[in-house]
Amino acid sequence: MINLETPRKFRALVNQAHQVAAEMLRPNSRKYDLAEHEYPVELDMLAAMVDGLGASGTGSGAGASGVRRTASAEGVVNGSNLSSVLSIMEMCWGDVGLLLSMPRQGLGNSAIASVASEEQLRRFDGVWAAMAITEPGCGSDSANIRTTARLDGDSYVLDGEKIFVTAGGRCDAVVVWATLDRSLGRAAIKSFVVMKDTPGLSVERLDHKLGIRASDTATIRLENCRVPRSNLLGSPDIDKGFASVMQTFDNTRPLVAAMAVGCARASLELTRSLLAEAGVEVDYDHPVHLQPAAAASYLSMEADWEAAYLLTLQAAWMADNGQPNSLQASMAKAKAGRTANDITLRCIELTSTLGYSEHQLLEKWSRDSKILDIFEGTQQIQQLIVARRLLGKTSTELK
Repeated sequence: MINLETPRKFRALVNQAHQVAAEMLRPNSRKYDLAEHEYPVELDMLAAMVDGLGASGTGSGAGASGVRRTASAEGVVNGSNLSSVLSIMEMCWGDVGLLLSMPRQGLGNSAIASVASEEQLRRFDGVWAAMAITEPGCGSDSANIRTTARLDGDSYVLDGEKIFVTAGGRCDAVVVWATLDRSLGRAAIKSFVVMKDTPGLSVERLDHKLGIRASDTATIRLENCRVPRSNLLGSPDIDKGFASVMQTFDNTRPLVAAMAVGCARASLELTRSLLAEAGVEVDYDHPVHLQPAAAASYLSMEADWEAAYLLTLQAAWMADNGQPNSLQASMAKAKAGRTANDITLRCIELTSTLGYSEHQLLEKWSRDSKILDIFEGTQQIQQLIVARRLLGKTSTELK
């Protein structure tokens, strides 16, 4: 029998995450949306608390810790991936941009946690790492990465430009994707941990954005940037290691789906409250066609949200239990990203001028939700991955 309740051992963590979202993140949401690029100092105390919980083994943060795959024990395992998505849902009910601004909880940390060696895990412990994949001429197609890595003695020399680097201005290090040989496509793609103070690495600019304004998004340039050979994540051999690099996405895509689920839930809850104030009650005891149009629309959105929520839990649970979840991770990301975009915009429609104005956070959530359908692989890329998995096609056979 399937139990859809939050596992008992995670309930305290989920409640704690919700309290943080309600008392710290949401009250500061509008402040840092208006003060773009200003560092949210309130997060320092929160980050210290998350570090303490992680060290004690009693909790996880924004997904930066605990995404490493291990052999599954016998029986059902509700582990760190599931706890991460549950806590992220609550935190993004508070604010997506502030969650993405938490020190030492970057997507680069997820990459390190997923594929680093034991020695690298110890060496990079406590480092706040961003992830740098996207380039001016390369979005979701990693085969077209132009940033190069050339082995020179005990170092790799990196040259290239990366854009849309989340937390790129504030982080301590950047996990940079680069190619050892452009003619070999994906097989030659490797990821490198580059410390921010490395000569040759520079932050060119911080971008102004539609949403998640509390989170800084940077353009980073690498010119003759020498990185120790020991900072390469995974196998140094060509034709080996790319699967491990891509495994990062199987862990982080459910986390992004969880962000979308949390943001959408915030919109649903506020919209239901505003509808009730206007005299429109959502009645679960009567058929949809017998209810006001606004209530019927709300119930449709809620059903869509439930599907995204369950897909996200499934993808995380499979990772915890050592099951291949590339298909489910992409399905969850695609469904949740699109659902969040749809729900947040429809909530604005239902609440009219209240939703469109800055008197409520609905308009902000609609802006924040857009990126959740784009980064970590766009909607179109997720659909392509799902099609390949279902049809048994390779990336060469189905483009």
